[in-house]
Amino acid sequence: MGSEMQPGRRSQPVRIVIADDHGLVRQGFRGMLAREEAFEVVGEAEDGREAVEISSRVRPDLVLMDVRMPRMDGLAATREIKQMLPQTSVLMVTMQENPDYLVKAVRAGAAGYVLKGSPNSQIVGAIHRVLEGESPLNQELAMQVIHRVASEARQEEPAGPQQQTQPPPEEHKRPHQLPHSLTEREVEVLRLIARGLTNRQIAQELVVSKLTVKTHVQRIIAKLGVSDRTQAAVRAAELGLLTAKSS
Repeated sequence: MGSEMQPGRRSQPVRIVIADDHGLVRQGFRGMLAREEAFEVVGEAEDGREAVEISSRVRPDLVLMDVRMPRMDGLAATREIKQMLPQTSVLMVTMQENPDYLVKAVRAGAAGYVLKGSPNSQIVGAIHRVLEGESPLNQELAMQVIHRVASEARQEEPAGPQQQTQPPPEEHKRPHQLPHSLTEREVEVLRLIARGLTNRQIAQELVVSKLTVKTHVQRIIAKLGVSDRTQAAVRAAELGLLTAKSS
């Protein structure tokens, strides 16, 4: 649209770290990403600990993170990277689609996953979707994961080894104040994100343009201080935004 900057467009290449304990796998990912002008591989790690160390140094936009690695597995590495660099997205690389594992990955901070052995176009597409504010998860799986994450978060809140003296759940959420208040429209969009709807589906639901929805999603991600829409939905669930006035 002329010189107007469109959501998802970047003037700089996307900086990516590859974490996998198999050299041939890293080489394959590196070759695949090198063919994309929008991507730049800025680091490689052969275990989870090295992935954390490299990420702290180069501050990538996205990490392709293998699940099983020595010294530190992908889940633990993702958790440390997200605590250190909340704006960095992490895509897990796994051998099989396992909802139980995916819940753990999302709770650790992952945006989603790609299957090892997937066509290059599918992996590249998943990276683009994450960075453009879309979800790499299909709608049914996204809903299942977010609902389970929200349920587990509620179960964990009241009790815990050091939480006996904490206030009740409603007040326990008070410290998690938003850095900026969400508008009513943004909360509405956030609830639709948590239902697994794509930007196009949200636009149809709200009778607005897809560009308007994309702008709302970007603002929601920024206000919640997360890296992607998956983690925006998780954060919303933890804050209780998905149940308040949700009838």
